[in-house]
Amino acid sequence: MKNLILMIALVTLTVTNSYAQTVTLVTDNRDKLFFGLKVGSNYSNVYDSQGENFVADAKFGLAAGGFVSIPIGTYFGIQPEVLFSQKGYKSTGTFFGSSYSMTRTTDYLDIPILVAFKPIENVTLLFGPQYSYLLKQKDDFTGGTLTSSQEQIYTNDNIRKNTFCLTGGADLNIEHLVIGLRAGWDVQNNNGDGTSTTPRYKNMWYQATVGFRF
Repeated sequence: MKNLILMIALVTLTVTNSYAQTVTLVTDNRDKLFFGLKVGSNYSNVYDSQGENFVADAKFGLAAGGFVSIPIGTYFGIQPEVLFSQKGYKSTGTFFGSSYSMTRTTDYLDIPILVAFKPIENVTLLFGPQYSYLLKQKDDFTGGTLTSSQEQIYTNDNIRKNTFCLTGGADLNIEHLVIGLRAGWDVQNNNGDGTSTTPRYKNMWYQATVGFRF
């Protein structure tokens, strides 16, 4: 009877160890190539601003796109992404002596090239440069005393379209689900060639996304 119990215990232990090793091999995907899609939201504002009594508040915008996770061994990798990213701000101030209240929404094509560090299976830390191209800008004036011609000057002013940025954050990987958190900052301001009369600023944003990798 004792020998039978010992044999059952030995078989159970062997099966358990084999299952644990199999699970470890299956779930550790850090050295695998992944493609993915994600969608979420930006919470954006501006910093390093200069202008006539220029005061800015944050606003929400859409963030969506795709990514490729390219491994370099188990712990490191490169993760390029292509995103449609809405940034902007809500502001009040004065322009040529007239007051205004406005919400600016800027649609960007963001292309970050991120270095990935994967200390454990479920966590990826990311940081790197980003190229942003301004696709569209929309200004909604909701108050103040700007005339229609002043609004047109403000809206059509010389704004930089190509911007160099820095971004970083972390991804939580749960099988095929990817939950991402980022923060980003423009390195260059919005003043295209130095002739802009609207307030000068740089974008900053926090980004939260949910994605699927395959």
